[in-house]
Amino acid sequence: MKRKGKGFKLKIALLVLVACLSISSSASASFWSLTGDLQIHDPSIIKEGNTWYTFGTGSPNGIRVLRSDNGTNWYQAPTIFPTAPSWWANYVPNYEKNQWAPDISYYNGRYWLYYSVSSFGSNTSLIGLLSTSSITSGQWRDDGLVTRSVSSNNYNAIDGDLVIDKDGNPWLSFGSFWSGIKLTRLDKTTMKPTGSLYSIAARPNNNGAVEAPNIVYRNGYYYLFVSFDSCCQGVNSTYKMAVGRSTSITGPYVDKNGVNMLNGGGTIFDTGNDRWKGPGHSDILNNNLIVRHSYDALNNGMPTMLINDLYWDSSGWPTY
Repeated sequence: MKRKGKGFKLKIALLVLVACLSISSSASASFWSLTGDLQIHDPSIIKEGNTWYTFGTGSPNGIRVLRSDNGTNWYQAPTIFPTAPSWWANYVPNYEKNQWAPDISYYNGRYWLYYSVSSFGSNTSLIGLLSTSSITSGQWRDDGLVTRSVSSNNYNAIDGDLVIDKDGNPWLSFGSFWSGIKLTRLDKTTMKPTGSLYSIAARPNNNGAVEAPNIVYRNGYYYLFVSFDSCCQGVNSTYKMAVGRSTSITGPYVDKNGVNMLNGGGTIFDTGNDRWKGPGHSDILNNNLIVRHSYDALNNGMPTMLINDLYWDSSGWPTY
């Protein structure tokens, strides 16, 4: 009996160990193992056929493009805007050579690429638009100016993000610091603003440190992901991600505690870890994948693309 009891206990212990290993494997599988060229800021991701593309802030100029044939091994594709269009200078005379925070989406048979032209610390900025019927073709149509801001505005026209509401209407969220995140409805044909400008998130007691909006719709809620605090300082970056939700695309967006994001609310989603510092500027694909950049403490603080499977808890809040 004693020997039988020991054997039974051993079997139970082995079963528990296997279960734990299975759970551990499942959890770790949510974090994608990426290889190749992963250097990027402000990534936006999409899949065309079997090919993956990530667009990000240019390095050193234009818009940086990474491509993958399987979603895990990435390599650099040709830069967009190796030469700047002359019309940018009409709105932003002192723009940077690298263009910021592109956002790629597919809508009504075309791929739409919003991008920002600005200079660091300034709100003399613009959001421009390119479109194509096929990313792989490499042929982009210049759709020109979408919106702009000047020094007298209390917002900054960068970090554009296209969102399609539950009725199929396009909207653009954007904003960085100043009075926070804005939202405007777009014309379905031109994909440019029509109608009012809404305020949906701000941090009045934190020097306005909110930017990089990304809105998705799921099961009756619009979820607004933003980045708090400061990026672009390598491992010293204080960037972190937060989220709130609303039953209306125009808000109010509230966090898990019911705090309005216009009053500084936002449930913290990701603050990084010992290796990955300052994670932020996210993009979500199909409500089940999230990409963002973070600074690699094991690689001289290089801005690096991270991809995770995105999950939703029993209360409908996102997790990974």
